[in-house]
Amino acid sequence: MTDPDPAAVAAVLLTSVSVLLRRVRQVPAEGELTMPERAALSRLDRGGPATSSALAREMQVTAQSMGTTIAALRARGLVERHPDPDDGRRVVLTLTAAGRRALQDKRDARTEQLAAALTSGAFTPAELGRLAEAAALLERLAQHIRPTGDQK
Repeated sequence: MTDPDPAAVAAVLLTSVSVLLRRVRQVPAEGELTMPERAALSRLDRGGPATSSALAREMQVTAQSMGTTIAALRARGLVERHPDPDDGRRVVLTLTAAGRRALQDKRDARTEQLAAALTSGAFTPAELGRLAEAAALLERLAQHIRPTGDQK
């Protein structure tokens, strides 16, 4: 047996992971966050306080679109505005405890959704073990993906 072709493995992984994510997203949870709302909350959770314009740049959306997203998140008490400690003319956004809970609830709902599929009888114990091993490999793969031109 020959070694697998990395390009072929990459193509199969991208396709299968994309299908999995699309299927998971097709079943919305009650009161679920929109994709832009979840992305903004996740960024604030991982990276800490940020300006609306910085979020817009990172997420590659217009300032107006980000403003709409932030307004919806503020109305629901998921983010707060505070003066920037480095520049009092600017405002930074921070995640509230309710925002962290909303993110965790979203993650929990997705986890439950996947767990239900895994326990549906469609997978053998051996297959569940292989999926667990694959999850660790996928995480390691994600850590080795670098932006174009940054292949260190």
